Order: sequence, then structure tokens, then C-alpha cells
Amino acid sequence: VIFIKTVAEFMHTKAHIKMNTKKLYQSDGYAVKEMLKVTSMLYNAMKTNSSSQSETDNEDDSSHLSFDISSKINDLKEARRLASEITTKGATLYDLLGKEVDLREQRSIVIAKSLEINEVEGGITGSIKGVENEIKKYLMQLDNVASDEANLEAKIEKKKNELERNNKRLQTLQSVRPAYMDEYEKLEEDLQKLYEVYMEKFRNLTYLEAQQEEYNRAEQDKFEETEEKLKQMADRLKSEEHNRQKIMPDDIDLSRNSDDDLDESDDEDEVQQPTRQRPDAAAGERKQRVMGSMLADASDDDSEIDLDDDDEDDDDDDDDDDDDNDNVNEDDEIDDNDF
Repeated sequence: VIFIKTVAEFMHTKAHIKMNTKKLYQSDGYAVKEMLKVTSMLYNAMKTNSSSQSETDNEDDSSHLSFDISSKINDLKEARRLASEITTKGATLYDLLGKEVDLREQRSIVIAKSLEINEVEGGITGSIKGVENEIKKYLMQLDNVASDEANLEAKIEKKKNELERNNKRLQTLQSVRPAYMDEYEKLEEDLQKLYEVYMEKFRNLTYLEAQQEEYNRAEQDKFEETEEKLKQMADRLKSEEHNRQKIMPDDIDLSRNSDDDLDESDDEDEVQQPTRQRPDAAAGERKQRVMGSMLADASDDDSEIDLDDDDEDDDDDDDDDDDDNDNVNEDDEIDDNDF
């Protein structure tokens, strides 16, 4: 309270700023307004000071202009922090001022109370005993720390010994060759060989599968090509058959004419040679002529060739018949002579 009164009197006498002490006691928004009177005056003074410094700097070097916005931002952050701190401090001050009435009464009672030597001595001895108890407790903790340190050192030494023993055991195990190591190495070599064989067979199998696929593809292409060729041949044969069916009546007439000519020649041969006939040859000729003439697939050229062949066969047969007739006549003459 005295502090607030002295500050208010100082600001009133020196800066001519009137402040309400009751609002300051409350430590709320009104107290902040009262304090802003002083802070605004101080801020304006600082601002005028900075402006005067900037003017002097401009006079010294007018070409150099600097405006550091980061410093302004920092100043703004600092002002906000101070405002929040002022608010918290004002709230605590308000609470303490609220307790000042009771505290003042207790303080006045204590000051007015006369102190007795026995009570003072008892309080001092009690505090001394408390301090001694704390000292004993700290000493016990120190003793415990020493014992704990000894225990830890013993454990560390034990662990070191175990570590050395394990290291020695490890060295001995590393130096000694196991009994199954030879068999292990042999099996490892066999496994490596089997793996190489497996890889070789796998590569061969992969290659053969690729070759088989290529071969199957080629065979499929060939099959498709042959099917296409057969289809083309079938179409060509169908077209030829159709053409042959168109020209078939002419072939039938030609075959009939050839048969009539052959029949006439046979009749003439029978008239000339009534004594002896060769039915087998004649039948063969007829069969050949019939077979040659009944072929529906033969073209005009083939029919002409068959007719020529038939004529040649007829000439040969006529020669044979003449020879037979001569032989028969000779036999008849021999018989007459015998008689």
C-alpha cells in the first residue's frame, strides 16, 4: 500500500499524472488502464528519443536507410510478454492486498507481543535438533552411498572377471577345430557342386523349353500354311471339276464316235479272217476302249491320245491276225501233202 501511494505521489508531482490508487489496489483491467498512463508517457519518450537518433543518423549519412522489421517484431513480442506478465503480477498483488488486513492485524499482534527468553530458547533448541536430525539423515545417506559404491565396485569386478573368463573361453573355442568341421566342409562342397549342376540343368531346361515353344510355333505356322495350301488346291480342283462338267458332253460324243469306228474296224477284220479269232485280244481291246472312253476326268487331248493308242493297238492286232492266218494256211498245205 505504501509502495502504491509513494508511486502515485511521485508520478503526480514529477510527471503531473494523476493515478487512482483504488483501481490499482483492485489489480484488474482498470488498474491496467491506470498503469497505461505511465507506460504511454514512457513509450512516447522512448519514441521521441529514437526519432531524434534517426534524425541525427540521417544527417550524418542521408543515403543510408535501414529499417529492421525483425527488431520491431521482437519488440512487439516483448511488449506482449510484459503485458501478460503485468497482468499476472497485478492479479497476485491483488490477492496479497486482499490478505493485507488479516496480515496487518497478525503482524501488529506479533510486534506488540513481548518475547520470553524460555520460548525463544525452546524454539532455538527445536530448530537445532531439526538441523541435527537432517545432518544425521544426510550422514546416513552418505554411508549408504559408500556401501552402495562398494557393492557396485564388487559387482563391477565380478563382471570383469566373468568377461575375462568368457573371452578366454571364446579364444579357446576359436582355436580348437570342431570334429564335424571336415564333414561340414565336404557337405558344403557337395552342395556347391549340386547347386552348379542344378543351375546348369535349369538353364538347359529353360533353353529347351524356349526351343520347344519356338518349334511348336513354327509347326503351327507350317500347319496353317499347309491348310491354306490345301484349301487353295481344293478350291482349284472344284473350279477345274466345274469346268470339266461344262465340257463333258463334247467328250461323250467323241468317245461314242471312237467306239463306232472301232466297231466297224472289228467287223471288217471278222469278214477278212473268218477262220480264226482271238476273243481275248478283242475283249481286251474292247475293255481298253471302254475304259479309255468312260474316263470322265480326261480332257480333249487325253481322248485324242487314247484314240491314237487304240489305232496302234488295232494295227498290231491286225498284223498278229495276218501271221496267224499264214500259219493256218501253211498247216493246211502240209495236211494236203500228207494226204
